[in-house]
Amino acid sequence: MKIAIGADHAGYRYKEILKPALAKRGHEVVDFGTNSPEMTDYPPIMHAVAEAVARQECDRGIVLGGSGNGEAIVANRVRGIRATVAWSVDSTRAGRAHNDSNVLALGERFITEADLYAILDTWLDTPFEGGRHKRRIDMIDAG
Repeated sequence: MKIAIGADHAGYRYKEILKPALAKRGHEVVDFGTNSPEMTDYPPIMHAVAEAVARQECDRGIVLGGSGNGEAIVANRVRGIRATVAWSVDSTRAGRAHNDSNVLALGERFITEADLYAILDTWLDTPFEGGRHKRRIDMIDAG
């Protein structure tokens, strides 16, 4: 897969950890910034990640910040994006299986580094269940 990734200063360290982890799994990574831990505003970065996924230039996206909440809000403003905030393997699995999450929002301040890898693996490996969940996604997309 081709995966877009972006972080603000509060998610920068985990972004830099995830890039080689994704590459090791054979994924192509497109980095939308930020490129340092210096304070930066997150909306333009998250919007760029979401747009790349919505335009199908990337298969999925990962957005990172302090909590993941603001990042998910920005991404979800882009039509066709289903950004889910994940804080555990179970929340990640639900986001993929039930919501067909195409953008993963992570909060570096709320996830341990050890859990980060398990969350990533779960998000990449969990298939969408379809069925009643597909009907609900269609309702969301219909506006």
